[in-house]
Amino acid sequence: MDKESNVTFVTLDWYVEINKYRYIFFFIMFTIYILILCSNSTIVYLIWIHKNLHEPMYIFIAALLLNSVLYTTNVYPKLLIGFLSEKQVTTYSACLFQFFMFYTLGGSEVWLLAAMAYDRYVAICKPLQYQTIMRKTTVSISLIIAWLVSGCHMAVLAIASTEAKLCDFKVKGIFCNNAVYTLQCERSRLITIFGVITLLDLAILPMLFVVFTYTKIFIVSYQSCKEIRKKATETCLPHMLVLISAIVFFVYDISIARVELDFPKTARIIMTLQIVVYHPLFNPFIYGLKMKEILKHLKGLQAKFITCIKIGC
Repeated sequence: MDKESNVTFVTLDWYVEINKYRYIFFFIMFTIYILILCSNSTIVYLIWIHKNLHEPMYIFIAALLLNSVLYTTNVYPKLLIGFLSEKQVTTYSACLFQFFMFYTLGGSEVWLLAAMAYDRYVAICKPLQYQTIMRKTTVSISLIIAWLVSGCHMAVLAIASTEAKLCDFKVKGIFCNNAVYTLQCERSRLITIFGVITLLDLAILPMLFVVFTYTKIFIVSYQSCKEIRKKATETCLPHMLVLISAIVFFVYDISIARVELDFPKTARIIMTLQIVVYHPLFNPFIYGLKMKEILKHLKGLQAKFITCIKIGC
C-alpha cells in the first residue's frame, strides 16, 4: 500500500508474466480496440443516417453496439497504458470506478438483449399490435431502464466498497472487475446481500425473460407458415448468438474471479481478455452480416468508399 494525501493505491498483479511480450500485447490489443471502435461505430452510424432503420429493432441494435464501445473504452485505454508502463498502479477509487462502469455496462447489455427479445416477441407473436405497443415512448423507456437500473445497482456496491477496510493491495487481474472484493478484509453483509440481488436483477431474471420470449417465438413460428418461420430465424438468430455468448462470458467472469485455479498467470490473462474481446468485436459482424437491411447499407457504404478511392476524393 502507498498512501499520499489519504489516497490508497493498488497494483494490478499481471504485468510480471507478460513483461517480455508487452509490446506485442500492446500492438494486438490496440488493433483489436480500433477494430471494435470502427466496426461498432459504422453500424451505429448507418442506423443513425438511414430513416428506414429508425425502427425499434435497429434502435436497440444501435444501443447495444454503442454500449459495446463504452464497455471497451472503460477497459482498453487503461490496459494499453499498462502495457507500456513499468508498474501497473492505480488508485483504489479509480479501480472502483472501472469496476462500476464495467458491470453497469455489462448489466445494461443483458437488459438491452431482453428489450430486443421483447421487440421480436411482439413483432412475431402479436404483429397486429406491434405499432401500438412498440411506440417511441416504449423504446425510450426501455433504453433508460436498461442503463438506469444497472447503474443504480452497481452504484450501491461501489459506494459500499469505498467504506470497506482493505487487507490486500494487489488486484489479481488485468483490470478491476469483481476481483476488487478480494482486497477487502471482510465482505460486508450489505455487499453480500445486495450482490445477490444485483445478480438476480442484472443477469438471471433478464436472461430467463429472454429464454421465455424466444421459446414463445419459436412455438408460434413452428405453428405458422414457412415465411414466418424464415422471418423469425433471420431476426432472432443474431440475438440468440449474442445472448449465448453473453451467458458464457458472464459465467466465465464470475468463475474466474471467485475460483482459484492452479494454472499459469499468463493463461489466466489470455482467458480473461476474452471477456472484453469477443463480444464487442463480433457483435457488429453478427448484426451486419445477418440483418439484411444493415447488410444492404454496408454494401452501399463499401461501394461509395471504393468509388471515392478510385476518383481520389
